[in-house]
Amino acid sequence: MNQFGIIVRNFSCSSAVQGAIKNVTVIGGGLMGSGIAQVSAQVGQNVTLVDVSSDVLAKAQKSIGNNLGRVAKKLYKDKPQEGEKFVSESLARIKTSTDPVEASKTSDLVVEAIVENIDVKHKLFKQLDEAAPNHTIFASNTSSLSINEIASVVKRKDRFGGLHFFNPVPVMKLLEVIKGAETSEATFNAMMEWGKEVGKTCVTCKDTPGFIVNRLLVPYLCEAIRLYERGDASARDIDIAMKLGAGYPMGPLELADYVGLDTNKFILDGWHKKFPDQPLFKPIPLLNKLVAEGKLGIKTGEGFYKYDKK
Repeated sequence: MNQFGIIVRNFSCSSAVQGAIKNVTVIGGGLMGSGIAQVSAQVGQNVTLVDVSSDVLAKAQKSIGNNLGRVAKKLYKDKPQEGEKFVSESLARIKTSTDPVEASKTSDLVVEAIVENIDVKHKLFKQLDEAAPNHTIFASNTSSLSINEIASVVKRKDRFGGLHFFNPVPVMKLLEVIKGAETSEATFNAMMEWGKEVGKTCVTCKDTPGFIVNRLLVPYLCEAIRLYERGDASARDIDIAMKLGAGYPMGPLELADYVGLDTNKFILDGWHKKFPDQPLFKPIPLLNKLVAEGKLGIKTGEGFYKYDKK
């Protein structure tokens, strides 16, 4: 839910840190996890990227290498040798592992970027809580689940928070830093400072559904779908109206297709289950129908629009 393109003014990240974060473990080798690993490594941090699949890790390493190459071309236009050094040194800081428990034993910060399933996250953090050093901070990159609920299974609730990145991580400047009910000030400050270290503009929010961006964005996308479902306007006209009338870089239905209609449905269903009286979170028959038909947007070649599969 991350390509909205809104510019956010800088929120000054606090400098009060309880020990610098130098060793980072990122759990989940997909787009988000590999992006978080990249931005950490390219600023000099030691990173262990973890995934249960060796194939996913190999793909992530290749992707990170390609992305670092693009960064080097921008940073070192006239100094190709320095660019090559930047890439090789950044890649050398990234280790991979299929064992999250072992990887957490030397971590200052563990960032979880796995499937949006509370039971799976609980199982992971219970294991990590027993293995990681006492000072280690735990953070979730969740975009739709409660930080307090995820943290409920660990003893170190004071060292647990949310670090919600946006896709693609190396490009998007925003980082939402979420303070849970029991997150200590030292932990919050450390997360804010770390966010600044990896080049992000930090904003903060209470542990509310969707935090800032998705809490505003998901209902907006859903209202656009409902508008189209009622037959009030065509998909194309809805998107043109919001691009030219509101100055948005993408129309809401284009964005829904880009994000994935299954992702939109998953978030909406989760919020509706937790807050059944909230009308903004009511299920949408058209969205359910498209997902049931496998029309998930760009990734399947059809959603609200049809796309050429490459």
